[in-house]
Amino acid sequence: MPQGMHKSRTFKRKQVPVPGGQLAKHFVKPNPKQASCAACGRALHGIPRKSPTQMHNLPKTMKRPERPYGGVLCSSCMRHEMVQKARAESQE
Repeated sequence: MPQGMHKSRTFKRKQVPVPGGQLAKHFVKPNPKQASCAACGRALHGIPRKSPTQMHNLPKTMKRPERPYGGVLCSSCMRHEMVQKARAESQE
């Protein structure tokens, strides 16, 4: 009987040449979705498309941009949020 991963279509199938001139079938996990902005839903730049295990092994600076709300909001929404926060402080 084949294993479960060989029966389902969760993993993509890729033909890979192996030593001896034959082709073998390798099962490839799909990439996760692109990270998106919490406010507007646009794709976030500067965040790699990796699984949680691979993200855990990356250094902190490669996981998200180094700015306020980096990895949560896109740059335009971050600017809008900063303006709103400054306006709220000036009202007080």
